[in-house]
Amino acid sequence: MKTEKEKAQAGALYDANFDVALIQERDVAKMQCYTYNQLPPAAKAERETLLRELLGKTGQTFLIEQPFYCDYGYNIEIGENFYANVNCVILDGAKVTFGDNVFIAPNCGFYTAGHPLDVPQRNKGLEYAYPIRVGNNVWIGAGVTVLPGVTIGDNTVIGAGSVVTKNIPANVVAVGNPCRVMKSI
Repeated sequence: MKTEKEKAQAGALYDANFDVALIQERDVAKMQCYTYNQLPPAAKAERETLLRELLGKTGQTFLIEQPFYCDYGYNIEIGENFYANVNCVILDGAKVTFGDNVFIAPNCGFYTAGHPLDVPQRNKGLEYAYPIRVGNNVWIGAGVTVLPGVTIGDNTVIGAGSVVTKNIPANVVAVGNPCRVMKSI
């Protein structure tokens, strides 16, 4: 029988609300986020060390401004020259992968989790988690929301305030709610 974590990794419905193992893993990540968010901005080495312990993979050069929040941390992979401004939230029930040279403006959220439309399933605390992938050389404007299962292609710009519900190809500017391609670049 699969664990709830294995179900989540397979993209199946899983119990995120009542599974003791997942709750404990989230508690560890939340404590690490809390500690990170309390560090002085000048404590750069300590901040970097803590993020390297929390995240699944990092490049050599990255900066995540405080505050930062995530569910597990180990499902987050960031490439080289990654920058996330204040109030970045990554709910990483599934993998969230960022390429190289990704710049994220303030108040952005990346949410891998969703809940069933079926009321009895939802009331049992079931959810699903689908991976999010962000390519290389991507700029994400302020207040962007990226939903489960989305891929954003290389060299793309996502305009401020967008809600990204479907895949966005490479080499475009995309904006809006729902986010749509406006032009090629």
